[in-house]
Amino acid sequence: MPRYSEEFKEQAVSRLIPPNAQSVAQVSREVGVPAVTLYNWRNQYRDRGNAVPADPSNPENWSGKNKLAVVIETAALNEQELSAYCREKGLYVEQVRRWRGNPPIYNRGDK
Repeated sequence: MPRYSEEFKEQAVSRLIPPNAQSVAQVSREVGVPAVTLYNWRNQYRDRGNAVPADPSNPENWSGKNKLAVVIETAALNEQELSAYCREKGLYVEQVRRWRGNPPIYNRGDK
């Protein structure tokens, strides 16, 4: 079984989340890694507290855990840094502000 570097894994996962948001099948074909492995890497990345949506196409459908991760990651950012963060993640500043004002509920069973 091949071993992949952490850098390779992070690059593959970054292609699955906004703003790229490619499908798992597409990334699997392009990088030569089985789809199930990519799903595992994405879940591990999410479990480490990174914002990785289950449905990257619509941030409003993200789990409470992922929204809360965004709120925490952006808490200390100024306006310019927040704008850059949102562009990188495929979010709108207004979404993050709304999530901050009404913090998402996170349940341990929330994926």
